Amino acid sequence: MPRTKTRRNALLPPRRTTRARRNASSIEDHPALHAIWDVVAQIPRGSVWTYGDVAREAGLPGRARQAGYALKHMPAGMHLPWHRVVGAGGRIVFPPGSSAQREQTRRLKSEGITVESGRVARSALLSRPLAD
Repeated sequence: MPRTKTRRNALLPPRRTTRARRNASSIEDHPALHAIWDVVAQIPRGSVWTYGDVAREAGLPGRARQAGYALKHMPAGMHLPWHRVVGAGGRIVFPPGSSAQREQTRRLKSEGITVESGRVARSALLSRPLAD
């Protein structure tokens, strides 16, 4: 009896082609990302928020990591004050000595915010939401 060749991955869905990937929904269309970008755009000069603050204000409590994702994947033409968003406790989340960490520190200092040892001063952290 002759053997028939079977596709090894016959039960897996077909691979997506480049064309299918291009036609897939863009992350820029996600409403949660737009909510986060809108909040970041409203952070006043001289103030600093944590990723958790941004997520909470965008209506996504407990989603600090999604706020970070949104800033990492914002469209190239979008000019947001990303440097005004830091990690919990005022920590700059970029690796120490990296160009991104130096750029965020430079931008924060140009707005009069004190940055020492990779952290912003507690007084710079905004303690209440924009809506108040």
